Amino acid sequence: MNARIIQRHGPSGLLLAGIVLSAFNLRTAVTSLTPLLDSLAGSFGFGSAMIGVFGMVPTAAFAACGLLTPAVIRRLDLEATALLAMVLAAAGLLLRALALDTWGLLAASVLALAGMGMGNVVLPPLVQRHFPGRIGMVSTIYITVLQVGTVVPALVTVPLAQALGWRAALALWALVALAAAVVWLRVIRALPVAAGSRADVRRAKTLGRRRPRAAPESLAPVEQVRSGAVVPMAPKVATAALPALSRSPLAWGLTAMFGMTSLISFAMFTWLPMIMTSAGASPAFGGAMLALFAALGLASALTMPALAVRLRNPFPVVLVAALAYAVAFPGLLLAPMAAPVLWVVLLGIGPVTFPLSLTLINLRTRSAEGSARLSGFMHGIGYGVSCLGPLLFGLLHGATGSWGWPFAFLGLCVLVLLAGAWQGCKPRKLEDGGL
Repeated sequence: MNARIIQRHGPSGLLLAGIVLSAFNLRTAVTSLTPLLDSLAGSFGFGSAMIGVFGMVPTAAFAACGLLTPAVIRRLDLEATALLAMVLAAAGLLLRALALDTWGLLAASVLALAGMGMGNVVLPPLVQRHFPGRIGMVSTIYITVLQVGTVVPALVTVPLAQALGWRAALALWALVALAAAVVWLRVIRALPVAAGSRADVRRAKTLGRRRPRAAPESLAPVEQVRSGAVVPMAPKVATAALPALSRSPLAWGLTAMFGMTSLISFAMFTWLPMIMTSAGASPAFGGAMLALFAALGLASALTMPALAVRLRNPFPVVLVAALAYAVAFPGLLLAPMAAPVLWVVLLGIGPVTFPLSLTLINLRTRSAEGSARLSGFMHGIGYGVSCLGPLLFGLLHGATGSWGWPFAFLGLCVLVLLAGAWQGCKPRKLEDGGL
């Protein structure tokens, strides 16, 4: 298959295949495990506290890798980092299927999630570097596939476990990550680098071969095609040209938008079924509303990147999302069973700011290096903050015995989201100072 892609589309087709396959793998470690946690708790003998740990590990791993991955990218380059991410994901998923005890299961999950956390960071700058003229289209593709990769394991893991056993059901996803790793290995072999560069030396060591004297013409760097004209891919911007992200209002604004969106979404993924059942709905209905909430994320992924590319300042989109939250939260609090589908649909409109923030990583940077640094900053701090969502929502509910204070907390998060989006959506570039 890879040979046919290269023959028909050149390296750009292979690169797109690598990005798409990697995107599918970014959530499989999460949604393939959670449907089996109850049965695994019985098999391994762990309780609800450990289930909570498994629930918090993904965002914690994504946060840590968000902060660490830019340094890995600087050392290995983007394509080699993508390969490493998929190798770690495949290894962790396979080892998890072979785990003999709770700690083995947890350690293997951390390894798999580390690879997926690296993948979260590296995909936006890969789009920036190789598809600078098609950011909207490629972002739509990979964010949509990311959402599909979130839903599919949740749907098929339990039937697979019933038919083949839980170990086989978990090991299957290692094969998908391995397929992505193979594609990135082909990418590294196919794309040239400047002879004598540090990336050239690293690639030669990685592949166990001598450095090429010159890049073959047939494998010239991926180019941008626009209106029939061929424009060479833009060179990397020196690190010195990039501002310190901790002093950039643009970086903090996008991080606040991404982090608050993730916090609200994780809180609802955790608590929405219980909100419904506490209002008198059946567990099946609560699960159906959760599935509806998740499905609306797929619709956002299909539409938002293309819209963001066309809007000079997409802040009005964020206002629509905030308005949807402003209606959904009181509806779920005061009359959850009066119009539950309407409340959940509005609730599902709110996270349009997730694909928007991912697309803005590239729309607000000029270079792959800037995109990588901004992506790491956003994912590291944003996912770190989002860990608190399910926890604080639950603590407030437990302390007060009602859903009022938890929803008030989410309302404050929406205000922070709006403040961040006001800065992050402004039409400017990180390399220009993001002021």
